[in-house]
Amino acid sequence: MFNSVISTALTLSSFLICLFGALVLGVLTALVFSFRSRSSSSLTVALALLPPIVTLVIMMVNGSIGAGLAVAGTFSLVRFRSAPGTAKEICGVFMATAIGLACGMGYVGVAALFFLVMGLFVVAMNLLRLGEASNSYRHLKIAIPETLNYEDLFEDLFDQYTSRHELTRVKTTNMGTLYELNYDIFLKDKEVKKDFIDAIRCRNGNLNIVCSRRNESEQL
Repeated sequence: MFNSVISTALTLSSFLICLFGALVLGVLTALVFSFRSRSSSSLTVALALLPPIVTLVIMMVNGSIGAGLAVAGTFSLVRFRSAPGTAKEICGVFMATAIGLACGMGYVGVAALFFLVMGLFVVAMNLLRLGEASNSYRHLKIAIPETLNYEDLFEDLFDQYTSRHELTRVKTTNMGTLYELNYDIFLKDKEVKKDFIDAIRCRNGNLNIVCSRRNESEQL
């Protein structure tokens, strides 16, 4: 099971076994990483096609000095994704590449076992929601005039509507005429109440307020 299906020379049967094995495992990898995730359709297609593509590349350079260069070049393709990806998406690309490398060397059984272990682990992580932020967590961004003292400006509102809050960043904007305050907050209720936003608007002169589930700086 763990021996390479490629003995001495590449044959049609071994080529088809490796290619279709990589394609099946690639499709399953795409399904695993799209399970309970907001993956784009392009990422799903890429994860499905990456193993057979890498398989062919490795087959063509197998036994050659260029194999090392091909492997390094294949892994470097990750940095050319047009859209910024999360750590989970990048791990999916590396997993698909590793499956393609194993299939390209003829170790289809090793690739299948690797997918089984890693796929079950990814599904378990998604089911258990490990590492996900609490439903009450929000990232709050508030713009205030430079004339206001931001230190205790919203403390009473935070005490009323949040169970925990922390000022994480202060930045000047608009040529120094505004402060941009960034807070990590945990709401007492799961949803953002309109009264909370309205109360902040009264304090900051109806300037910009952004309340989101994720801080943009957390994305890779």
